[in-house]
Amino acid sequence: MYEGVPLKWKFNSMSKRSSSSSTSSAFKPEQKQYFELVFDLQHKEKVINLYLPYVLETFEAMKNERKIVKLHTLVRIDAFKIRWEAINLEHPATFQKVAMEPELKKTVLEDLDRFVKRKEFYQSVGRAWKRGYLLYGLGTGKSSLIAAMANYLKFDVYDLQLTHLKTDMELRKVLLSTSNKSILVIEDIDCSQPGVQDRKNANGIRKPELEGNQLTLSGLLNFIDGLWSSCGEERIVVFTTNHKSKLDPALLRSGRMDMHIHMSYCTYEGFKILACNYLRTCEQKHPLFEEIESLLKKTKVTPAQVAEQLMKSEEAEVALQGLITLLKQKKNQGKDEYQEEDEYEAQQIKRQFIQQFEDTHEGIELKWKLNALSKRKEFEFSFDVGHKDKGEQSACLPYLMERFKVMNEEAKIVKLHTCKLRWF
Repeated sequence: MYEGVPLKWKFNSMSKRSSSSSTSSAFKPEQKQYFELVFDLQHKEKVINLYLPYVLETFEAMKNERKIVKLHTLVRIDAFKIRWEAINLEHPATFQKVAMEPELKKTVLEDLDRFVKRKEFYQSVGRAWKRGYLLYGLGTGKSSLIAAMANYLKFDVYDLQLTHLKTDMELRKVLLSTSNKSILVIEDIDCSQPGVQDRKNANGIRKPELEGNQLTLSGLLNFIDGLWSSCGEERIVVFTTNHKSKLDPALLRSGRMDMHIHMSYCTYEGFKILACNYLRTCEQKHPLFEEIESLLKKTKVTPAQVAEQLMKSEEAEVALQGLITLLKQKKNQGKDEYQEEDEYEAQQIKRQFIQQFEDTHEGIELKWKLNALSKRKEFEFSFDVGHKDKGEQSACLPYLMERFKVMNEEAKIVKLHTCKLRWF
């Protein structure tokens, strides 16, 4: 019965004999199974326009509930063949269990819900039905969030390891073999193939991308946002990185990575979720929570580090005391290993881009500085302000110009140019 309309469903199964292709005298049965729907002809419009779409929608919902999410990974067969192999994704992560700020979690969920319901919208505006997410942060649950997204949407996950690929052609083949309603994941893209990292060298100059047998950033971008991006629908692309600043800006713009999600250090809200998961303190507030909340405001610790402490004991008192000890140690240290790593890398990059020279002319001490942190190189020099008049009236400035020319020539890189001839 549907809105007062009586309906009768009937499942039919018929078998018939057909001649075999091998021998004309042998016969083998063939099964024909189908559903039959019987209703009064006067209700035809309502059944076709309302009831059948309702049945199909309900069927899709039931199928999604029973769907087993798969995790696909690349396996190389030989030097020329590579394929996807799948296993069941049994990761238990859900959005209820992920340690994230409630507002950020709500934003992500709303964005996912909006994406899967907007097929007609994407078609009307002429865009491929896909969505890009960039997850960045140090040791802060990026993989758990991806698993939660897959379990929530019932989308298969394709774990694309770029180190397994050699050329753009191989990349295109494996991406075209992915299915709709899937999540393509490239983890730690800042540590992937050199060809798909920042296209600028240490001096801020764009490096050439040679065509041919190699994997390039252009090849990846063409599938994410180029003509090949329309070969499929309802797809999500996720990049993860520990260092967002290392990525080529072309990877980060809207249309490729539409939503940037900073997986930050553990907050008190995130801690309460972890405590609920590991210690079952969901309905009650432990007396030690106030001290932990105060320490978390002054200490930077990742959700993974908090979870590790909570796993050490099933007794809430013991586990929380251990966490308090960890937080106090981190507070006394001042800087954790993640902050030290970031500062060290920043110093290394700065040393690569800034060079200083010292010079003397007619008793005037001059300090040269080559600054290549900006898009264009800049030379700047400094001297004691007491020599300003002497610098303007004497031959100091012509000397500086001559010195600049010499330094520029010394820094010049000699290049060999070749010509390729192609016959048609």
